[in-house]
Amino acid sequence: MTEIRIRNDLRRAGRTIDLQQLRLAVVACDYGSFRRAAEALSIKHTVLSRSIGQLEHLVGTSLFERSSGGVRPTLAGRAVLRIARLILEQVDTLVDTGRSIGRGEAGHLVLGFCTSMSTGNLRATLGEFKKRLPQVELTTVERSRSRLMTALRSGTVDAVVIPGRLLSRDTEAQPLWSERLMISLPQDHGLAARESIYWTDLRDQTVLLSQYDPGQELEDLLVSKLVLAEGRPKIERHDVSRGIIKSLVSLGMGVSLVMESDVGARFAGLAYRELQDGAGPSRIGFYVHWRTDNRNPTLRRFLDLLAERYPASSLALEE
Repeated sequence: MTEIRIRNDLRRAGRTIDLQQLRLAVVACDYGSFRRAAEALSIKHTVLSRSIGQLEHLVGTSLFERSSGGVRPTLAGRAVLRIARLILEQVDTLVDTGRSIGRGEAGHLVLGFCTSMSTGNLRATLGEFKKRLPQVELTTVERSRSRLMTALRSGTVDAVVIPGRLLSRDTEAQPLWSERLMISLPQDHGLAARESIYWTDLRDQTVLLSQYDPGQELEDLLVSKLVLAEGRPKIERHDVSRGIIKSLVSLGMGVSLVMESDVGARFAGLAYRELQDGAGPSRIGFYVHWRTDNRNPTLRRFLDLLAERYPASSLALEE
């Protein structure tokens, strides 16, 4: 029974010790004097001495050897103060982490997209975000637009950057940037000798498109540019990634439509040319989508960065 009572007394003592007592004891050890420590902390010497005495009572042993020349830790004191420093460091880390997360300077952001990151605005934006907020854990997810929007509504991702705007009752969307539409073709293709290619130049070609996003958007744009069916090229849809489409194009099986950001991923045997109509280059707009009830502070920092880089979206991002 005596042993159980002692253990209970020790537990109660541990609950009674406060952080201020630990901090004062650590400072006193660093200065080697209660008086100098009290002066450094701008408190009365008696307050510091009494606090350390209470701590010694709670731990059940003397922590310092006192003399006219100052104080130095006892054997037990060195052990206790070593643990005290660890506790205080952990508490400081806890407070810093909480404040950083609250300001959006730390935490976790999940971003979905369905476009290339080899070059262009998305790559530059994420690079700037990580540079400004290196403590934020950034996770990227590449999926089809429909799956990304499902993940956004369910809260699996925080924001989605995709070509085009998808209307949803639960989400907000704002325009970001636009990218030129390009055609990829074999380097020895007859059209590769031109600097720019017009939509009407594609009517006798075979256009290879991935069934994955943004393949459907590119096909819809092609149909809108070449309204008459007899003026359209042959379209082949393949259940493969954009990378495989590039391989097929390099083998001479056709040409393909890509966005400007895809050009950064160079592929042997391919050439890229700008697609134009009578008004100039053809472009596709990108939007960011997010849930209006998402309170993740890192999401707010990301949206603020987008508003700064692409000012057209800034008005809707205001509270």
